[in-house]
Amino acid sequence: MATNTVCSGEILQTQHRRDFQFTREKYFKILEMKTAELFALSCELGGCLSGTTTEDRSALRQFGLAFGTAYQVHDDCIDLFGSEASEGKSLGTDLAKGKLTLPILLVWERADAKDRARLQELVQRWETNSIEQISELLFKYEALNASIEIVHKYLEQSRLILRSFPASTGRTGLIGLTEFLAQQTDALGDAA
Repeated sequence: MATNTVCSGEILQTQHRRDFQFTREKYFKILEMKTAELFALSCELGGCLSGTTTEDRSALRQFGLAFGTAYQVHDDCIDLFGSEASEGKSLGTDLAKGKLTLPILLVWERADAKDRARLQELVQRWETNSIEQISELLFKYEALNASIEIVHKYLEQSRLILRSFPASTGRTGLIGLTEFLAQQTDALGDAA
């Protein structure tokens, strides 16, 4: 079942390459079908292996969905706001493939008609130096700060889910994981 969900999410994402009719709601649906589903399955299976109740496995699944979403938004931010030296990978690879991630969608939502046309042109006719011009738009429309807020929203949601768990279930480790991702996300903002 999870394999079908992830593959369907990948197909859906591919169908929306360079599609500026793509909405934030569709973006989050694809995240839920892909990365969040993998995290949810991992958490749920961990619950199965440790003998937790059905209710706790369901809660772990919900934790995985929220945390996986936060992680993917963070990863999408790295692709646009990280540094190639510290990340060890080329930046802008999602845009080069035509993937419209949350920071780009935020610019699209906030931009005036002129900047929307500019953004669309840069993505549609992608060139290596397009990332520099897109970075100007990302900065102008404060896409990083808005994305960081959304990561924190999902991390808080994941922590709330864990509050009902006793410490013996590994809650402390999972909370630590959310805190680590929060620090990494905040570091992107500090470096910008």
